[in-house]
Amino acid sequence: MKLILTTLSGDIYPLEVPPDLTFGDFKQLCASECGISYEELSITLDGKTLTDDSKPLTSFNLKDDDVILVQKRAPQSRQSGNPTGGLDFSNIRIPGSGLNSTDDSLPFSMDNPARIREMYLSNPEQLNNLRQMNPALADALLRSPEEFNRLFNEARRLREEEERRRMRMLQADPFDAEAQRFIQEEISRQNIASNMEAAIEYHPESFGTVHMLFINCKVNGHPVKAFVDSGAQSTIMSQACADRCNTTKLIDTRWSGIAKGVGTQKIKGRIHLCNIQIENDHLSTSFIILEGQEMDMLLGLDMLKRHQCCIDLKENVLIIGTTGTRTKFLDEKDIPTNSPFHQ
Repeated sequence: MKLILTTLSGDIYPLEVPPDLTFGDFKQLCASECGISYEELSITLDGKTLTDDSKPLTSFNLKDDDVILVQKRAPQSRQSGNPTGGLDFSNIRIPGSGLNSTDDSLPFSMDNPARIREMYLSNPEQLNNLRQMNPALADALLRSPEEFNRLFNEARRLREEEERRRMRMLQADPFDAEAQRFIQEEISRQNIASNMEAAIEYHPESFGTVHMLFINCKVNGHPVKAFVDSGAQSTIMSQACADRCNTTKLIDTRWSGIAKGVGTQKIKGRIHLCNIQIENDHLSTSFIILEGQEMDMLLGLDMLKRHQCCIDLKENVLIIGTTGTRTKFLDEKDIPTNSPFHQ
C-alpha cells in the first residue's frame, strides 16, 4: 500500500508499507522518515488523530495514495479558550501573497498603479513577462492609464479577499476536516511555488519563447520562407503561396479533400513534382495545397527524409544530406509575420 506523508512545512515522504503493518510499527517508520521522535509524533488523517498502536493499518480505512499529516505533538495549552489547541501554524508560508512587499519587480507589490505602469513601460523584459502572465492587464497598460488602474485595483481587491480567506482558514480549528483540506492545498501551493522559484533560478530559459525553424528558399524563382517541421507527414504549400509562385496550373484537384488535425482545412489538391531551391541546390518535392493555410510553406518529413536532411541545432543550420549543403535557420526578427509563431 502506497501512502504519502506530509508535514506542515511542506515536506513530502512517499512510503510503501504492507497493509497488515501495525500502527505502532508504522509510527516508528514515520518517525524515522520525518526526523521526529516517536514520543512526540502525531499522525492525522482527514482531521482525525490516529491512535492505538496495536491495530493494523487496515482498521483505519487507509487506501492507496492517502495523504497523512505528520507533526510534532503540541504541548497541552493552559488556555482553554484556544481553538487551535496550542498548535502554531505561523511557519506555513502562503505562496504568492506579496501584498505588503516592497519588491518593485512584483506586479502587485505597490499601492500606486501609476508607479507600476511606469515601471513596466521602462522595462521591456518585465512588460514581456506581464504579457505572458496577464495579457489583459498588459494590453490595458499600453492602451489607457484609466483602464490599467481599474484592472489593477480589481486584481488587488481579489488578492486581498483571497488573503483574508486564507488567514481565516489558518486560524480555524486545525483538526476540522475543511481546515485540513485547506492546509493540504497550501502545502501543495508552497511546493509548486518552490519548484517555480528553483526553475527561475536554475533554468530561466524555460520561461522564454523558443522561435521556430524557418529557412529561405525559392519556388519557381520566387522567394519563400519555409517552416521546417519534422513532425508533419507531408510538405504543404498554401493556396496564396501557390498563386504567388505561379504553380496553380500544376495542382491536381483529384487529390482534394479535408485535412484533419488541430482543426480542419480544405485541401485544394496536390502538386506531384516541383523544384525547390535551397541555397544552390535544386531539389524535387511534392506539395499538398491547403486553402486556408497561414504559413506559405511547410517542409514535412517526406521531403526531409527524401533528401536525408539533418537539423543541427548546435550550428543552427539545416544540412541537406544528399548534397552536403548547409542553410542557416532564420533569426527571430526574420520570421514571416503571417506565421502563427511570430511574436
